[in-house]
Amino acid sequence: MRKSFALHTEPHVADIGGTELLFQPEVMGDEFMDAYAQLRDAQKAKGVDLDDLADADPSDIRKSVRALRVFLAQQMLPESAEQFLHIDVVKDGKVLKSFQDLEEAEAYAATRKGARIVDALRLPSRVLVDLMEWIVELYGGGGDARPTTSSSGSSTTSRPAGSRGTGRSPSKASTRTRGR
Repeated sequence: MRKSFALHTEPHVADIGGTELLFQPEVMGDEFMDAYAQLRDAQKAKGVDLDDLADADPSDIRKSVRALRVFLAQQMLPESAEQFLHIDVVKDGKVLKSFQDLEEAEAYAATRKGARIVDALRLPSRVLVDLMEWIVELYGGGGDARPTTSSSGSSTTSRPAGSRGTGRSPSKASTRTRGR
């Protein structure tokens, strides 16, 4: 018996509002799992519960989102990764300096009153989460390889027990027959 396995040779493309990010055609399982472990460890270290951000420190949230960006960038081709990780320090609408490293950007911004850090490729959180889910599906094999989240974040509510009938309600039918 013989079985052949195809390998992807063309990059996977994520088109985000016209910006294309190119992901590696194939990622070795150990590399993917190592990158995912780094993401998980970074989020645990900050103690950020992504399902409950009410009491989280904004700096810790920023670092957790950055860890997610780094994880995603590790699966990209170099040019896309560079674009995806690009951070600008801005003041009064002008870019003062650009960075790839969050800590370097934070240190620079701290020395410039009124400066703030922004991702050059600004994306809504929902897009980052969708990208992560897509990447896990592509490279992690799906199923048990999916990252763990709270059950409310990953599943929908079950339908109530029983089935929907098309007949009359038993209480109404029994009421009518009792009166005869």
